[in-house]
Amino acid sequence: MKILVRATNWLGDAVMSLPALRALRTRFPNAQITVLARPSVAPLYEGERSINGVIPLAGAAGARDWATKWQLGNRLRREHFDLAVLLPNSFESAAIVRLSGARRRVGYARDGRSALLTDAVAVPLPGEIPRHECYYYLELLRRAGLMEPGPMPVVTEILLDGLDAARARGAALFAARGIAGRVIGVNPGAAYGSAKRWLPERFAAAARELAIREGASIVVFGAAGERDLCDRVAAACGGHNFAGATALREFIDLSAACHLCLANDSGAMHIAAALGVPCVTVFGPTDETATGPVGASAVLVRQPVDCAPCKLRECPIDHRCMTRVTVEQVVAAAAPRALKDRLNS
Repeated sequence: MKILVRATNWLGDAVMSLPALRALRTRFPNAQITVLARPSVAPLYEGERSINGVIPLAGAAGARDWATKWQLGNRLRREHFDLAVLLPNSFESAAIVRLSGARRRVGYARDGRSALLTDAVAVPLPGEIPRHECYYYLELLRRAGLMEPGPMPVVTEILLDGLDAARARGAALFAARGIAGRVIGVNPGAAYGSAKRWLPERFAAAARELAIREGASIVVFGAAGERDLCDRVAAACGGHNFAGATALREFIDLSAACHLCLANDSGAMHIAAALGVPCVTVFGPTDETATGPVGASAVLVRQPVDCAPCKLRECPIDHRCMTRVTVEQVVAAAAPRALKDRLNS
């Protein structure tokens, strides 16, 4: 049996969908499972043992570049997939899978795409499944009969495969850049919008205090478009700025070699949790019960305010959910959990 899984488009979503991917492997242990993923996400699956391979998703996102997508459909059609599972909700993802010729096409009935699917699965109503997004993907499989029968599995941790190898590669990359010993990774950006970002000067102050206390180096991570932000943080805390200088695979390996991470609610946060690296995350406008990190290494800091979680990209008032989180709170959250248990090991 040949199965195609259309991966999610965002890094954090890709991590949260891993339990569903592994449940599919459990249900079909002898199948050939291929993931179709955007290049920005594909490296996440390089060490994933539940799949057999990854096909890069060519073409621009959305209703554009259909010539390239048609060519991709032709390539997929030559693979003769028996089953395709769509994890994203978009019409575009269903259209490409329809072009693949997969005999059975399973996805949620959203974005007007039901006619493109053989199994248009009803979207869970509020309260029907646990709130966390990982269960949204698992429920798709359950409703389509693509999971082992029985109750919904309880997800208490999501870890990437190949952690030891990733950690060794990351340590080698740090050494090649002249960085040895303990490393604190700082991720001050967030792709969704500025509302999710804690104040950069407070990231710097917290990282500096933790680094002095534990004799650690500081590395600031971010996308190319966050270079200026990360420059400010790195300059304020005496850290190394890696923003825009690492591909996703390198970022994953370098994060695995960190002893502690500080982050906003972001893909970087989910990566740290999936690597088992202690990570303190500042939450503000988003809902940690729905999209928070999963695992014992994750530590969340937030201040209760009446307007949160608003889930807005930009704060229309005074950003109180973030400005009320202090450096002292983040340092206190990091010290007993991460630095005692991990840095001193």
